[in-house]
Parts: sequence; structure tokens; C-alpha cells
Amino acid sequence: MNFLAHLYLSGNDDDIKIGNFIADSVKGKAYQNYSPKIQQGILLHRKIDEFTDKHQITKHLSALFKSNYSRHSGIVLDVFYDHFLSMNWERYSDSPLDTFIGHCYKILLENFFILPPQIKKFLPIMIAKNRLSSYSKIEGLESALSIMAKHTSLPDQSSFAIDVLKKNYQLINQHFILFFDELIRHAEKEIDLFIKPAFV
Repeated sequence: MNFLAHLYLSGNDDDIKIGNFIADSVKGKAYQNYSPKIQQGILLHRKIDEFTDKHQITKHLSALFKSNYSRHSGIVLDVFYDHFLSMNWERYSDSPLDTFIGHCYKILLENFFILPPQIKKFLPIMIAKNRLSSYSKIEGLESALSIMAKHTSLPDQSSFAIDVLKKNYQLINQHFILFFDELIRHAEKEIDLFIKPAFV
């Protein structure tokens, strides 16, 4: 899952959203340095990623990109999952997508001082470019993949990825809906465990 999906799957708690958003920049037990709710968001993020990576639909769709992306194919699919969440937004939320994104930007900026250094570096650019909203457009996806290729180990194969996306658009969309419905239920169960922890 990419940024938009992680934020959506955090439920209604803003601190859980923050934790879920910053989780990739918080390694190991460093999550314990944050407030309890932000810790829950970080742990939720890890649970979501684990569920996503092991799911058969993710494995099936990732294979579409494997020839040019190898072990990075799942990262490309994560970005494309955000696209299909954007395109199916009304299925999952009564609130307009732009309203949701604006709220997420607001809470991240209000808590800027507690964000990890890596997040502090790219968040202002992300907001200025309205990256969360750009995932709804094919051009935005290609731009995001190109930027990632410049700053990470992701291969610079954005044209290939977009071509595969266009050729398999309906297939990926149908599989995304099946998968995401399951992921929502999984995330909700994880959040419920935070609220009502099981007796040990």
C-alpha cells in the first residue's frame, strides 16, 4: 500500500493516521519513541504491509511488472493501488477525496515537529505538488514513479509500468476492489484490537 491507502485505512483517529504515514521511516523499535496512538499507527502500517505482500491478488498483479522491475514490482503496484483507490473513492467514503486529502495535509503540518527527518524533507514538496491527489491521473503516476527512480533503488521503467497499467486496467481494477475490501476488514480488526486488547 502507498500513502493514500495507508491514510485511509487508519480510520478516524488523526494520530493513527500520522503513525501510519511515517511508518516506513521508523525502523525497528524506534516506534516506541512516539505517543501511544502514533505507535498504533506505525504498527498498523506494518500489519497492512504484511497482509498486502502475502495476498494472492498482490502476488498475481505484481507479476505483471516483474520482467522490468524484478523484486521492486510490488512497489509499483502499491503506487497503482493508490490510483484505483482514488478512482473508486465514492465506494469507500462519503467524504470527497479532496476534503480527505486536505485534512491529511493539515494534520501532518500541524505535527510537523514530531515527524522523522526524512518525512520533513519531502512533505512540503509532496503538499506543494499535491502528490496524494495526483495519483488519480495517469500522468501523476508516471511522475511519481520517475521521482522514486531518481531517489531510491526503483528501476527507471515508468513508461513500461504505465504501458502495462493501460493494457491491464480493468483487470487490475477488478482485482483491486476484491483485495481492498478484504484489506479494509483486516485493518478494522487491527484497530479494534488497539481499542479492545485481548486478555493475555
